[in-house]
Amino acid sequence: MLQEILKKLIIRDLGKLKTEIEAYKSESNIWLVQDGISNSGGNLCLHLVGNLSHFIGAVLGNTGYVRQRDLEFSLKNVPRIELVQKIEGTITMIDEVMDKITDEQLAAEFPIVVFSKGDTTAYFLSHLATHLDYHLGQINYHRRLLDK
Repeated sequence: MLQEILKKLIIRDLGKLKTEIEAYKSESNIWLVQDGISNSGGNLCLHLVGNLSHFIGAVLGNTGYVRQRDLEFSLKNVPRIELVQKIEGTITMIDEVMDKITDEQLAAEFPIVVFSKGDTTAYFLSHLATHLDYHLGQINYHRRLLDK
């Protein structure tokens, strides 16, 4: 049941991420940074897609995704349509991988140590959902502050 809840929340919030990226009036504003705002909405989007594709896709789903975390923050001016496609692909991956996660896997230790040894998969998936929401809120503020 927890797996279904987390899947639903993550897919819902990836849909909100897509809405936020599509809501920028000017595509170039997706990439703006300003004093006190060090990450653009575009880089946060790339980071979220990369994070979920790595930890859920590659680690739990054996998708073969290879994360290049530094590019999540250094790439600039990726077209909006490409960001949207990455989000949609991540939604598809989450839908497929999360359906295969069993209650036994949720209770077991996450396959790699990220924070501390012994963290369960349920704990780490919950972290990923809250991490998504944290940055989603940042993107919303970025858009409302800088997309004028």
